[in-house]
Amino acid sequence: MPFHFTPGVRDPETGARRGAFTTPHGRVETPAFMPVGTRGSVTGLTPDDLRSLGVGIVLANTYHLLLRPGLDAMRRLGGLHRFMGWDGPILTDSGGFQIFSLAAERTITEEGARFQSYVDCSYQLLTPESSIAMQEAIGSDVMMVLDICLPSTAGEVEVRAAMERTHRWALRSLAARSNGEQALFAIVQGGLSPSLRAESAGFLSQHPFDGFAIGGLAVGDTRAERFDVVGLAAGLLPPDRPRYLMGVGTPPDLLEAIAHGVDMFDCIIPTTLAWQGTAFTGSGRVRLTRSEHKLSGAPLDPACGCSTCQRHDRGYLHHLMKCREPLGPRLLSIHNLHHYLELMRSARAAIEAGRYGAFMRETMVAIDRHEHDASGRAPGRRASPAPPASPSPAEPGVRFEIVATSSGAPSVRDAEAGEVMHPVIGAEVESERLYVAQSRLAERLLGPGPALVLFDVGLGAAGNALAAIRGARAAPPGRRPLALVSFERELGALTLACSDEGARRLGWSAEEAAAARALLRDGRHEEPGLTWELRSGDALERLDAEPLRADLVYWDPFSPKVNGPLWTAGAFARLAARCAPGATLFTYSTATSVRAALLLAGFAVGHGDASGPKEETTAAALPPALPARPLDARWLTRLRRSSAPFPADAPGDALQRIAAMKQFGKVS
Repeated sequence: MPFHFTPGVRDPETGARRGAFTTPHGRVETPAFMPVGTRGSVTGLTPDDLRSLGVGIVLANTYHLLLRPGLDAMRRLGGLHRFMGWDGPILTDSGGFQIFSLAAERTITEEGARFQSYVDCSYQLLTPESSIAMQEAIGSDVMMVLDICLPSTAGEVEVRAAMERTHRWALRSLAARSNGEQALFAIVQGGLSPSLRAESAGFLSQHPFDGFAIGGLAVGDTRAERFDVVGLAAGLLPPDRPRYLMGVGTPPDLLEAIAHGVDMFDCIIPTTLAWQGTAFTGSGRVRLTRSEHKLSGAPLDPACGCSTCQRHDRGYLHHLMKCREPLGPRLLSIHNLHHYLELMRSARAAIEAGRYGAFMRETMVAIDRHEHDASGRAPGRRASPAPPASPSPAEPGVRFEIVATSSGAPSVRDAEAGEVMHPVIGAEVESERLYVAQSRLAERLLGPGPALVLFDVGLGAAGNALAAIRGARAAPPGRRPLALVSFERELGALTLACSDEGARRLGWSAEEAAAARALLRDGRHEEPGLTWELRSGDALERLDAEPLRADLVYWDPFSPKVNGPLWTAGAFARLAARCAPGATLFTYSTATSVRAALLLAGFAVGHGDASGPKEETTAAALPPALPARPLDARWLTRLRRSSAPFPADAPGDALQRIAAMKQFGKVS
């Protein structure tokens, strides 16, 4: 049975629409969410689990299946449906996004993308034709063309070149298809440029693709920018074919995209966060690893009908996550996917009833539209700066104390420095967002390989280090080891945090407290797949003598005002000397002088994700890597206008050196 899409009723208030498409392996009702089974498996779940949840279609990834088990295996074993025991529809991504993420290890030409395999280090060439050949061997019901995926904030010249190559590759993919029963979707690109997005949609719509995806989003854009593009692109695509928003997102993201007329979605969020102990509920996210759930007999979500909520309470789920029992992530994955799929069922019913607009608003209010953004800002608007913590004066002679931040979170204050660590939303939330999630730590640890070396500069009360340890512990079995190295001159904050009262007030688990106490006592903590070592003393001196080379750096000392020597070009140059090629760095500071110091030390520098209290942070990388959203000519203009643009140790020709760097469009 060939692919066929049937559009249905439209919501009178929004662009939401009901529909369905048929494939050789069944019918899919839209709007639809596709769980991600990258390597032919939705992590921790069986095909029977997926059927019982009512999953209509799953997504698998061409890039990963090409590397293992490979084209020949797919052909000999009868395709992915037989291989994984799933008889429902499958959509396969082309591998374009994975190639994009390999910035340091791939070369793109008109022919295709040449890259090094993470499986056996062999060099591979992925072309539009070989991508289609692999997808046909997989036997997917919906195939995607190979595309060029850039950061959505890349310059217009670069975005146009990538878009035009994507168009040429799309036509090559169309010509390479040999099985008419396998649908082929094109991918609209064009970054954040309305004119380029319109041009891409117009060009691709002239050709006989079975559906269209909107790609290149959720890679550096803001929420407001993203949905400006989605609304524009969806409105320009043919109404008789499905529209697919790739790699997005949270429940609020899905609800808003449906309102713009999008029919299909995929995202790793529901299963990835389940492995980290986070559940989606009708009233927002719940983090089951928090100690407040230890003695709770309440269901995870009283309104949820999934098997997890019907049989298990929060206390049991908390216990499983703290014990690192694989059953914990499995039960949370079942719940999170049920939550997403139920959201789609409710959206379809609301569209049919002609009240999707009201349904979306009611649901947004219930789950907190900005659950992912503690600033609570409306999309595209700057938040008013949150007031800093206002602790009472420390007792005489007491340097470190635990205080409540402005949001009520516990944190540690250094009375001598006059600063609070993680001063607004607290360490547990900010460390996860700013460092662990943004650095994709869990993803970096997937698969075999040598230990990933993480430098934690500015240990403080161990907030960032423990967040990294939680992320490593939550990663699936078989991951790479994590070698965590923390640098700190003053151990008073850690001593306070390791006390019984300190650990209790900071919400540490028994395992976290034991690890931190071992570090403080012995200078080292070790457990399967993880080492944590302390480098006590002056951070720069300890860096100079450090035998390990960092793959990843969390740079979190006190501010330049308090700790100026650690924010200079010289300091970052000494750090760079102890980093591996392609190492990446993340820090909370967005000061122009700090970014200039990183650039002068040899880092490429970019915009980092919001942390909650901050609209953005800073990301940096050493060659050959590049941050996802590099600073561009617009930042260079601001640098020239800044009243304090450079660190104290900047050379006299600092501006000329920075302006000549490759990321600003010139060859140094």
